[in-house]
Amino acid sequence: MARLLKAACVQLCSGLDPEAGVRAASEMIREAAAAGARYVLTPENTALMDEDKARVRALVGTMEDDASVAAFSALAAELGIFLHVGSLALQTGRSDDDRLANRSILFGPDGRIRAWYDKIHLFDVQLGDGEKDYRESAYIRPGSRAVLADIGDARIGMSICYDVRFPALYRSLAKAGAECLTVPAAFTVPTGRAHWHVLLRARAIENGAFVLAAAQGGRHESGRTTYGHSLIVSPWGEILAEAGEEPGVIRADFDMDRVADVRARIPVLRNEREFDAPATDRTVER
Repeated sequence: MARLLKAACVQLCSGLDPEAGVRAASEMIREAAAAGARYVLTPENTALMDEDKARVRALVGTMEDDASVAAFSALAAELGIFLHVGSLALQTGRSDDDRLANRSILFGPDGRIRAWYDKIHLFDVQLGDGEKDYRESAYIRPGSRAVLADIGDARIGMSICYDVRFPALYRSLAKAGAECLTVPAAFTVPTGRAHWHVLLRARAIENGAFVLAAAQGGRHESGRTTYGHSLIVSPWGEILAEAGEEPGVIRADFDMDRVADVRARIPVLRNEREFDAPATDRTVER
């Protein structure tokens, strides 16, 4: 019997008010569930997109007491779905480091937290071409562990946005059993136009896995513009569903057994071998 996953990605244009952000996301999550989705993924920074990091710190709590976490937990239980909130900015509760966590949270159909992942690779870049510099590590504390989670009969590997440029993370998730790789994101427009589709399709193809990428899209209240184009990609690299630049919902129903079929046809996980790193002194052994 086929293992059919009914999945959806919600694309948002989150603003400065987390309560409004939760309401907007909840409306689209309800739409996805009403259309039959049993697993729903939202973007990075689902409730709040604000460039004023001091203001963000004042608005958010810990995972145990944050209002957005509580609202999404209740919504998952009400709808009876696996609700994967792509990420929320949260206090960590650490006394030695006041930076926030950029945390992805998976809620089960009972509303309980099934898994959570803190973004490992932080967006510290200088894009040029008139684009502002980004230094996520100044206010976000990086995670240090890869995370797998079960959503019924399927297994997902969790990541966030900039992680997509580091293929070793996805290979480790695939080798550990991930059949779907999740990439909630808030890509800039220049990098999105150049790299978004290529990177997501590559992660799918090289691991023989489905990729689900819910994105932020449009002009935000903070003044930032994000690329949008949420995607669902097959293990063969086919785009099964794609959003445009504005908020909306995309859906796809797919057979999880296709992962095994693709991995049998091109067994990259089985054929991969360890190798010695290249010499740094440029000498050649004979």
